[in-house]
Amino acid sequence: MKGSSGGANTLLVLSSIYNSLTRTEKKIADVIREDPEAVVYVTLTDLAEKAGTGETSVLRLCRKIGFKGYQEFKLSLAQDLVVPIRNVHSEIEETDDLRAMADKITVENTQAIENTLKLLDMGQMEKAIEAIGKANKIYFFGVGSSANTAMDGKYRFMRLGFNTEVINDPHIMAMTSALMRDDDVVFAVSTSGSTKDVVDAIRLAKTKRIFFICLTSHLRSPLTQYADVVLLSKSRETPLQGGAFSSKLSQIHVLDILTTATAIRFKEKAYDALERTSKAVVDKIY
Repeated sequence: MKGSSGGANTLLVLSSIYNSLTRTEKKIADVIREDPEAVVYVTLTDLAEKAGTGETSVLRLCRKIGFKGYQEFKLSLAQDLVVPIRNVHSEIEETDDLRAMADKITVENTQAIENTLKLLDMGQMEKAIEAIGKANKIYFFGVGSSANTAMDGKYRFMRLGFNTEVINDPHIMAMTSALMRDDDVVFAVSTSGSTKDVVDAIRLAKTKRIFFICLTSHLRSPLTQYADVVLLSKSRETPLQGGAFSSKLSQIHVLDILTTATAIRFKEKAYDALERTSKAVVDKIY
């Protein structure tokens, strides 16, 4: 989060925890999101009155986003507004021709990647790299659409010479969690952070000293409660839009940054593995 180690855009973090906020906190968040430029110039009392809440509720929200107080929150918000988040409405219309449709999808996907970079906490990324480098084995968890991202993670880290396994069956996930060693790492992918099968398996794994990395779009969710590291990706999915490609691209973007940085950090191991795995499949290509 911004308040702890920098890098994350305040409005994006606020969006990532919005669904977990109380009704009162959502009223404050709505005022902030509706006109962030105005909020920079108002006092704590003014914001509370505008949202129809108490000052204590505003302070509680500031702390949830990762700030010590209201002034620190306002300073961060002001800094973010120097380079505002692009928010182009790119909904596809039935009347759009193919070029317009392609343009809108490109804008949305590009925004998803750019906003994911603003959300990424490099301190959290550093912790993930160090844990992965020391791991006995890395388990990738994911169900539904997130299982595909988990598979991508398993494949990339396997190519770098790490001992990896991907699991998307809830029963096997639970049994594997019960058998893990303390020096294993779990990397779970869940856009919502609320997938019951994954949360239940992680809860079981965390009865030991397992290091848990969570890739999600919701900072405050059941899954992140157990996380040693939270890597945030931007998502605009609705309940009827699960598995949106923009969300998938954001997750892959985070994995690309993580695996590339890990390969460079542990280059002696990674480069040798890349060379050996490349030679192993060379005769599979005409």
